[in-house]
Amino acid sequence: QVQLVESGGGLVQPGESLRLSCVASKSLNSIYSMGWYRQAPGKQRELVARIISGSTTNYADSVKGRFTISSDNTKNTVYLHMDNLKPEDTAAYYCNAKVINYRVTDYWGQGTQVTVSS
Repeated sequence: QVQLVESGGGLVQPGESLRLSCVASKSLNSIYSMGWYRQAPGKQRELVARIISGSTTNYADSVKGRFTISSDNTKNTVYLHMDNLKPEDTAAYYCNAKVINYRVTDYWGQGTQVTVSS
């Protein structure tokens, strides 16, 4: 079992920045990948960014060059730094942990709301 707690969401204006944090209940070294997903009203949940084995990163095309995912293994924490936010980034953001033992198990945080509006 992995518990995930997100924080850092809020209301910002277009062009501003936010940093989301996700604290895991166990060492990131025991987790295959950590990721951020988002879901806007009426839309499917989509991958925003993920970090695999603490090094390889993937980003959705819509956030490349604006968002950066990073991890701090000493704090069991993954961050999503979001620059130049746009109204279309408005969504609930969820932290995901993917653990691989004999099967793949996904764990999710409760979500944090990001609203970009002038």
